Parts: sequence; structure tokens; C-alpha cells
Amino acid sequence: MKGIYTALVASAITGAFAAPSPIEQGPITARAAAAACATPVTLSGNPFASRTIYANKEYSKEVVAAASAISDSSLAAKALKVADVGTFLWIDTMARISVVEENLKDVGCNQIAALVIYDLPGRDCAAKASNGELAVGDIATYKSQYIDPIVAIFKKYPNTAIALVIEPDSLPNLVTNSDKQACKDSATGYKDGVAYALKSLNLPNIAMYIDAGHGGWLGWNDNLKPGAKGLADVYKAAGSPKQVRGVATNVAGWNAYDLSPGEFSKATDAQWNKAQNEKLYVSLFSPELKSAGMPSQAIIDTGRNAVTGLRKEWGDWCNVNGAGFGVRPTGSTGNTLVDAFVWVKPGGESDGTSDTGATRYDSYCGKEDAFKPAPEAGTWNQEYFEMLVKNAKPSF
Repeated sequence: MKGIYTALVASAITGAFAAPSPIEQGPITARAAAAACATPVTLSGNPFASRTIYANKEYSKEVVAAASAISDSSLAAKALKVADVGTFLWIDTMARISVVEENLKDVGCNQIAALVIYDLPGRDCAAKASNGELAVGDIATYKSQYIDPIVAIFKKYPNTAIALVIEPDSLPNLVTNSDKQACKDSATGYKDGVAYALKSLNLPNIAMYIDAGHGGWLGWNDNLKPGAKGLADVYKAAGSPKQVRGVATNVAGWNAYDLSPGEFSKATDAQWNKAQNEKLYVSLFSPELKSAGMPSQAIIDTGRNAVTGLRKEWGDWCNVNGAGFGVRPTGSTGNTLVDAFVWVKPGGESDGTSDTGATRYDSYCGKEDAFKPAPEAGTWNQEYFEMLVKNAKPSF
């Protein structure tokens, strides 16, 4: 059965190519709108085990438009299939809350809606590209005008399963960038804001995963225990919410799941990091989380990690050149610690601008291994999207 957006191709790209073949069975991809559950959903265990991720309309619309702009019919056909992949919807501003309900009302009983909670005051204290709208210290606005309205919408859909990634980069930054003044200033708000989000979003039909960076970040030997404690402390401050399932790793990242030896295994400092891939990171971080008193299951972002050996350093995060779409979302990971491989970052949306004169320019977006030109964070980059499709593994 073709995804709902695949059907739009007849009018969007008339005659350019034949409609794509039915999507493969197994991975968590889009399905045609199905009936909602007849009774309230209570999530326990792996929420992805028997559900497919709903392909949110915002990203699917971007992909359909991008496919229609591709003149190569073969590439366009592959590109269009991306619209059927269940990808997380980022709620990164208060204005963005307006699309939440539209993306919940059509979620079927065999599906799960997937969203990212991402609007802390002083957001991304160690980077400029994705700084947020709320000033440091404006925690009252975050609570009353961001989290509370989202909770109110979710409460209207008790029969819908929902998975959330909570505030990418925030708590990991407090572990490794505590020397930066911006992170010092943001620390109290990050902890308070994440705790409030976890407590407020603790609804039976919601499964939450707190962002935990990646193996090249909190995976360093000296960061594992402090990282786990930092996350666990906030989890406990929230009252140890039952619906927190564990952590999300490699969000918007590039790390391979099980590449061996690891991508940076030959680096001079490799002896200080045993987490050379995300599988190793989870295996090392999970017991530390348990020891610190927090649930330790993981979901791993495989949205753009198909090609390895592209980065010069672990920390190079901006629009890595040569990347490709990775393993499609699935709840069948073969790893009891990993609930699912997921696409958290919408492939094709920029990580940050390469314009050195821009206010939000970050030097990482100008590095040798970063794709150029690139627009502001969150803005569509057609050439980058086409590259992701061309380099996808498995191929579309």
C-alpha cells in the first residue's frame, strides 16, 4: 500500500516518472490514514515494537515539493519515497505548536506520532546556528506558552500513541561545555525546563526519550558517569516520571551504529573513548544510567549516518558533506537495549548557514567537511537533500 503522500505525485510531477513501487514491508514507514484506537492507549515496554511511525505532514510536504523539482526521473522517484518514511516532527518554536494537532488527528492505531520538544530558554548554548527564541532565564514563558499548550493538545488525543525526544543537546552541553559562559547562564533553566517537560508530558500514551548526545560526546570515558548522573538528576527532579523510557542518541548526528573498528579508532586520542560507535555507546551508557537511577533504553537516529569517514573530528556536526540517508526506522534492532532506529533529524533541512556574515553563523558550518552553500538552520537545502537520496544505504 502506498503512503498517502505518494498519491500526490500524479498532480505534483505529472508524467515525469512512474509512481514508485509499494514501500518495503518491515521498517517503520508511513501508512495510509487508518482508524484511531477505540480506547485510550497506555504505553509500556518498547512503543515501537508493534507500531509504525506516522510520516508527519510537514516533512512529507517538503519532500514531495523537493521531488517535483528534480529533473532526473529515476532520482525523483527515489526522492519521493522519502515522504513515506516516518520522521520526527520538531516543535522548535511556540508558533510551531500550531501544526501539532494536524499531525495527530490522522495517526492510526497501528502507528505512533513522533515529535521533538525543543525550545528551551538559551537553547544550544554551545552553538550559534540553532539558537532559540527564548532568552536565558525566560523559563516562565517556556512553561506556560510552550510546554503547557503542547500538553493540552496531547490530552485531547488519549487514544493516540506518541513518542517524544526531549530537548536535544541541552543536558549534554551542561556536562561537556560547563566552562562556556552561555552554558553556565543556561544551566538552571535547562534543568528546570527539562524537568518540567518530563513531569508535564508524563501521560499514559506518551513515551519519552531524553537526548543523550552521542558516542563522540558523552561516550568519552570521563564523560559517561557525569553524563548519566546529569540526566538522572533531572529525571529524578521531575519525580521519576513513569513514561520516560530512556535516551535518544545520535540526534541529527552522523555516527555509525556498529562500524568496527570505529570511525575515529585510529585517532591519537582514541584510547580515551571506547564508544567508537553508537552500539558501543549505548552498551556503555546504559549501565551508567541504571546505576544513576534512570531508565536506560535507547533510540538511535540513523537518518543521515549511511556514509562514514566524512568528518575530520567527532565534533563536526554541521551539514556533513557526502552524507546519505541511513537505515529506515524500525523497532526490530536485534539489541535489547535499543528500542528503535529512528529518523529524528528531517534530512534536507539545514543544520546551519555557511554564510560567514550571518548573525547565526557557526564556524562548524564553514569547516572543510561541511556542505556549502547552506542556508539557515531548519531551512530546506535542495542540493543536500538530493545528495542524501543518492547516497542512501539501503538505496530507495
